[in-house]
Amino acid sequence: MFSLGSWLPALPGLAWGWALLDALLQGLVGACAVSVLCSLLKVYLYIQCANNPERQAEKEAMAARRPLLEPLHVLVLTAALALVGSRVAALVVLEFSLRAVSTILSLGKGAHSSQLYLLCQYSLGCGVSCGLSFLLEGAPHRTWNLALAAGLAGLLALHARRLARHVCALYELHSRQRYCGVCILLLAAGHGIPRLLRNALAITFAVADLAAVELINRDFLSTGEAVRFWTPLTICYTLLVVYMQEESRQSTGRGSAFRTVVVRMGGLFILLLTVGRWTDILHVFVSLLGELWCLLRSGVLLESCCRQVRGGHRRATLG
Repeated sequence: MFSLGSWLPALPGLAWGWALLDALLQGLVGACAVSVLCSLLKVYLYIQCANNPERQAEKEAMAARRPLLEPLHVLVLTAALALVGSRVAALVVLEFSLRAVSTILSLGKGAHSSQLYLLCQYSLGCGVSCGLSFLLEGAPHRTWNLALAAGLAGLLALHARRLARHVCALYELHSRQRYCGVCILLLAAGHGIPRLLRNALAITFAVADLAAVELINRDFLSTGEAVRFWTPLTICYTLLVVYMQEESRQSTGRGSAFRTVVVRMGGLFILLLTVGRWTDILHVFVSLLGELWCLLRSGVLLESCCRQVRGGHRRATLG
């Protein structure tokens, strides 16, 4: 069978070039997954604001056109996910999974928080990258498979972005006049978008967690080495989850989200100083920049989610 690069001479730098190309393609798939998540969440939040006269300012902020920002976001996130190593990406995935389970349990049965979907952006990209790295490890046509996955992910992200643009421009008009099938469908079933995202993210992170554990364990030669790594990791992650639960109860907003990112990456940095490698330290800084970039990019959506959470708390207090 024909394999990419099989007709080229076996040069030392050639393998490095294919590895870089594979990393970029994996990062692109992860960035497209994040783009789809943000587009669908934007559609949901816009519909919620359009149905609430008190949230017109949020609706106008979401509808503002920024044609160059979305491609720039995908490019920056692709570079960040390509640069971060599989070891740190796996740790980011496991940390978010524990935090998500803790948050969902604290919210109660049947409850959900749209803010959690925005906070998982970078972790989702890392999860997709880890899953692809694990599933395609040793595949004879790995680069071709990644190129196909990147093409499909890009097509899906493009359609999700067009849907968000269409909703922000024409949803109110079409939903009143019953003119557009897409807007009528969203009018009837738009409230189910969080459930769709929740199910998709649950499957994605389930696969990513299995891949993350395998990617980390393959670096250990003995059970003793694994125990010396997993014991401080478990303690560190437990303390982080407890701290972030207390932080979320005391304050909500963009400031709290940024503080949480700094604390999480600071804890991971200290942990890897003792049990990691020097390259892991560099990858933690890349992850910090990736997390901050995702939060900055989705500032309007994050603020809308925070107001929704504060409104829910206020109604619960009054009730």
